[in-house]
Amino acid sequence: MSDRARPASLLVRTNLTLAVSSLLIAIIATTALNTFVIDPIARRSADDAAGLLVLSAQTWVELPPEARPYFELELAESHDLILTGDVRTYDDPMPAANYFTLLEESLESRLDEPIKMQAGEDLIWVDVPMGGQTLQIGFVPTLEDIQPLYVGIIIIVLGAGIVFVTSLIIVRRIAGPLTYVADRVEAFRGNKDFEPLPETGPRELASLVHNFNTMAQEIGALLSNRTTLVAGISHDLRTPLTRMRLAVELLPDHVDPALVERFKRNLEVMDRLIGDALSFARGAEEKPKEADVEQLMTEVVESFVTPVPYRCAQPEPRRMLLAVNALKRVLQNLLVNGIQHGGGVTLERNGTRILVTDNGKGIPEEYREQVFQPFFRLDEARSATTGGSGLGLAIVRQLCELQGWQVWIESAPKHGARFVVELQPNRSSQSNARGVSV
Repeated sequence: MSDRARPASLLVRTNLTLAVSSLLIAIIATTALNTFVIDPIARRSADDAAGLLVLSAQTWVELPPEARPYFELELAESHDLILTGDVRTYDDPMPAANYFTLLEESLESRLDEPIKMQAGEDLIWVDVPMGGQTLQIGFVPTLEDIQPLYVGIIIIVLGAGIVFVTSLIIVRRIAGPLTYVADRVEAFRGNKDFEPLPETGPRELASLVHNFNTMAQEIGALLSNRTTLVAGISHDLRTPLTRMRLAVELLPDHVDPALVERFKRNLEVMDRLIGDALSFARGAEEKPKEADVEQLMTEVVESFVTPVPYRCAQPEPRRMLLAVNALKRVLQNLLVNGIQHGGGVTLERNGTRILVTDNGKGIPEEYREQVFQPFFRLDEARSATTGGSGLGLAIVRQLCELQGWQVWIESAPKHGARFVVELQPNRSSQSNARGVSV
């Protein structure tokens, strides 16, 4: 079975494995039980019954006629056997039972000649040739036939039920803590104030949790140091950048104006790079707080000189726990990207989902992940005319990942590209701080 065809859940996989193994065990057990227990017992029972029938017929033949009625009465009272010399023919169908086949084989083996069995009057009648005449012995079919199929069904059903309940308990005790750890791992965004998971439970699970806690703390410290470094460098670059701008403005008049303009454009690019780095650093360190989503969207739209059409298809939820500056930066970068490269942009909100649609040529599906990489451009030639630092969409992706949001690209209904931001937190980010134990 390929990995795609296998169930994703550990519980389902384990239950299927145990179900197959229990089915094989039940089949083997049923076969062994039938071969070594049921069949020998059935043959021995049929042989004993055949011996009783032959012995009864022999005794009846050897008794004087006047004693035979008393013997017949004794057989009826003690062994539920009806013995008579009046042979009759019955038309009732014989029960489909393996026991009667074994009884017939045992009788033929003892008498060394074929015998006849028939059903009638709620009895099974056996024609027994004895002493030159044929006697007919009837018995009540109270000896129930042993059915290996029924035994197998009982074993399989009960066994499968026991295995299912047992595996459910065991796997839940294993999968529960693993699911909790997986949820916490998925919710981890590199925060410096990460709360370590309780290192309890079996040795293997405790070791896994310990290693994850260590890794999370190291990653959190690393990301925090990186953010601090980026923010510090970007902030410190503002001063020399300002000096360079001042120096450009104070250049003598005889300096080539085209050269001065080129210097100014380069300084503007540097300023945008520094601004993007500072915005990312502030967004990465921001803590979520309750905010009015509709008011936030309105503020973002009004901050643009170029009109941005906005529509709210679903206003609820009105208030959410959000990193406000991070969301503003995400929306501003997406809108700027749409204005610069898409020839126009529209903004729409549908509950917790925000849609930014541009009117450009669209983004081919094979590049929809690459455009979120730093400095990646679909068209290298357009940078000279559209400008940009090449970090806008990369900052969008990183801020969304840090806040637990999701962002992806779809094709617009008519033409162009649609950026979708999903603000609804994953279920993993809502996990409570319960213990990891089994």
